[in-house]
Amino acid sequence: MEKINVVNLTKIFGSHQEKALRLLDKGISKDEIFNKTGQIVGLADINFTISQGEILVVMGLSGSGKSTLIRCINRLVEPSKGQVFINGTDISTLDRNALLELRRQKFGMVFQHFALFPHRNVLDNVAFGLEIQRMDEELRYEKARSALKLVGLEDWEVAKPSQLSGGMQQRVGLARALAVEPDILLMDEAFSALDPLIRGDMQNELLTLQARMHKTILFITHDLDEALKIGNRVVLMKDGQIVQIGTPEEIVLSPANEYVQKFIENVDKSKILTARSILISTDIIASPTDSPQAIFTNMQDNCLTRILVVKSDNTLLGTVSMEGIQIAISRNEQTIANLIETDVPTATINDSLKILISILAEWRWQLPIVNEQHKLLGIVNHHNVLAALK
Repeated sequence: MEKINVVNLTKIFGSHQEKALRLLDKGISKDEIFNKTGQIVGLADINFTISQGEILVVMGLSGSGKSTLIRCINRLVEPSKGQVFINGTDISTLDRNALLELRRQKFGMVFQHFALFPHRNVLDNVAFGLEIQRMDEELRYEKARSALKLVGLEDWEVAKPSQLSGGMQQRVGLARALAVEPDILLMDEAFSALDPLIRGDMQNELLTLQARMHKTILFITHDLDEALKIGNRVVLMKDGQIVQIGTPEEIVLSPANEYVQKFIENVDKSKILTARSILISTDIIASPTDSPQAIFTNMQDNCLTRILVVKSDNTLLGTVSMEGIQIAISRNEQTIANLIETDVPTATINDSLKILISILAEWRWQLPIVNEQHKLLGIVNHHNVLAALK
């Protein structure tokens, strides 16, 4: 389900927008338009959608248009052209009262500089949005306390913002946004003012909350590592235009152009790439009812010293070693059912290469990749992990 749909969104800053729009339609660059007209192209023909429960991160350097984009989405800035649909409603058609109601009911906003009221305690700061909605006092404090509990600040209700660390103040800002129970969270450089360690903690906190709440989140950042860490998809912007949209893995593995390539050249791929991107399917498996002699031949033909054993429905049971097979043959055993070693490490397709490397450091054979039902999806090995990092 689409929560946000942005269609041909363009923003020109200046008093002669029509002239700039005509030049933009002809493919004239942002710099040329400014030189010819004095108009500034903030956004140029932006298109994307955000699905229910998705974190979409918009990333770019200063002047790329990312902050203009988020302000057009809540109509704090009026677009020059194009449309923004929220739950299917074109927000450009809303009058002032309807727009205010949309912002109060649908959006929760978290800013870079916290925007807390210094004279209010933590609880009153969190309850502010509900107070604006004229919610009954008892109910709004109940909701505010629930939001504080979500971010781990339930014991700080009466504290003033000045008594809190930067990270705690940002948690209050996040709780205030969550208290109104919004469909959509708009987060504009929300963690940029925090120290690196606190920033990492807040990123983890956001991902933990998202796993529980499944909000639709538009997150603005200039930090590529942050974008790749928290985004289900990333929109990379330059000069008011979208350069590439994709999952973190897609951007790292298939940069759209040299500009994106330069961005990602120093990215730690082991944190971004997952087993999904290097998974190898395998038909070289055994069944518990197979004979030792048949498995011995199969392992010899494929130069294996250990083979995976699965049930008929592809559920992983474990492995059998060549040494075990040879012993079974010498004993004239009919199947390999009694040879299966079940103490086998596994991983999922969403596990990062960093996790796979830590497992493969202790396990020198093929590493099985399984789903939630423990069915075998494929394997990874030392070679293809190293190849991906290269």
